[in-house]
Amino acid sequence: MEKRVFLAILLSFVVLAIYQAMFPPVRPVPEQVAPEAAAAQPVETVPAPEPAAPDVAPLVADERAREIVVETDAVRAVFSTAGATLRSWQLKHYQEDGQPLDLIPSDVPGNVPAAFTIATDDPALSSRLATALFRPSAERLELGGEPGQLTFEYRDASGLNARKTFYFQPEGRSYVLKVEAAVDQGGASRPVTVFSGPGIGTGLADAGFYRVPVRAVQHYSGDVDHLSASDLRDQSRFEGDIPFAGIDDQYFLFAVLPGSQRVAIEYQPIAVPAAGDRPERALMAFRVSVPGSFALPFYLGPKEFDTLRAVDERLQLVRAIDFGFFAPIVVPLLIALKWVHGFVGNWGWSIVVLTILINLLLFPLRHRSMVSMRKMQALQPQIKAIQDRYAKYKLTDPERQKMNQEMMALYREKGVNPVAGCVPMLLTLPILIAFYSMLSAAIELRDAPFIGWITDLSRHDPWYVTPVLMGLSMFWQQRMMPTTADPIQQRVFLLMPVILTVSFLWAPAGLVLYWFVSNLLAIGQQYVTNRLIGAPSPAGRGSAAARRTRARSGGAGG
Repeated sequence: MEKRVFLAILLSFVVLAIYQAMFPPVRPVPEQVAPEAAAAQPVETVPAPEPAAPDVAPLVADERAREIVVETDAVRAVFSTAGATLRSWQLKHYQEDGQPLDLIPSDVPGNVPAAFTIATDDPALSSRLATALFRPSAERLELGGEPGQLTFEYRDASGLNARKTFYFQPEGRSYVLKVEAAVDQGGASRPVTVFSGPGIGTGLADAGFYRVPVRAVQHYSGDVDHLSASDLRDQSRFEGDIPFAGIDDQYFLFAVLPGSQRVAIEYQPIAVPAAGDRPERALMAFRVSVPGSFALPFYLGPKEFDTLRAVDERLQLVRAIDFGFFAPIVVPLLIALKWVHGFVGNWGWSIVVLTILINLLLFPLRHRSMVSMRKMQALQPQIKAIQDRYAKYKLTDPERQKMNQEMMALYREKGVNPVAGCVPMLLTLPILIAFYSMLSAAIELRDAPFIGWITDLSRHDPWYVTPVLMGLSMFWQQRMMPTTADPIQQRVFLLMPVILTVSFLWAPAGLVLYWFVSNLLAIGQQYVTNRLIGAPSPAGRGSAAARRTRARSGGAGG
């Protein structure tokens, strides 16, 4: 019974994994907004850029569209004076195809506003702001680890006055960019909406069951939700107290941090057509507006636990990391993994060491479970004899109650608890699932090498060595485990290693490594248990009492 419960739960996870891998959800292609609809919704959408009217002469502007580069220790940012927008945000400590990873995708449709494009409630003004040549306050900034700022200004003869200031590394936070924006027309202040642009452009080419696509994420009404394009069909606009909101993928986050300030957030899925060897991609953008003047910080960086916690612990930005239902267990596991890595220096060996430590803690629970299963295995012939004696009675027959009474009496006589083997095993499941969630979301494993051919623990084993070893270890473990199942069920159980091996072929190598080491430790523990309580009895034999019970059962049946 104990093994049936455990394998039933495990099989549920496997079936879900295989189903989602074979039948991934179809990502809806967002409908294109017609120009007429865009004009009818001036604040909601930025119309396609149009050249400024000839009679509107710029008074404060740049001479031509050019790039302004800002360098810090962690980021290389490239701005354009056309619209005072962000065109590139490269993370120096994270690589993609051998180059610093850029969170801002470049191969997007031309009608999508660039990052930090501003708009107002007048479509004509919004169109002019999108193409205006803003005058920068500096030609280039080399900040290192120090804070700094870059201001863009634009003013023309119509009375339009716009100012946008970017503050880098406020309070030493490397991936935080504070944005201040103001627009007035003839001295009258206008409301401002800021667009995120089509971020994030990473990790989409190989998105699958073990890869998280770009989606919306927000802290709203006390909960942190991750929303796909299909989730946004019914509602894409949210308003109120939203501590943080934005878009993310498996490892990176682009979010606005309003804190306690009341804001309005609206999300927009974006379809990027296939180009060259790149498939069609589904990106996402968001826009944010506030009732008064716009002055909000944004986070553009990795979903690394310590980095997010350092931004502002009150925002609970670490909750943007999707650790799942067992987050209270995942967080201590992640802290422990980072602590072990401080000594070991290799994330793969850190997983091995942490797995050993966890299994040492679970040794008493597993030992009790194995001992209980061994006792149940020894009683199986007597239990089977009792069941055969009452097999001719229907389930509703009162005589069937006597069968349960005899079995309970047998358990009491032998000092066996029928659920004692199940409960310890179930208690280990939350830790198993929590470890799975941690390794699936931990950016520390991204591009982290282990040994030889495994150069990235966040991706699958390119030679499929570890999944095969994991499957063989599961087969070995099942052959050693005591079981109360009949021969047919035992043959069915032998399919589990094959099913799990196939489903784990494309799993992150770090996750497979954890499972493989856990299996080896469980096998070792089974050998220890066998030495402590003795080897199991040969199948089909049982004790003298069991043989007497079968003899009585046979006589009664005759």
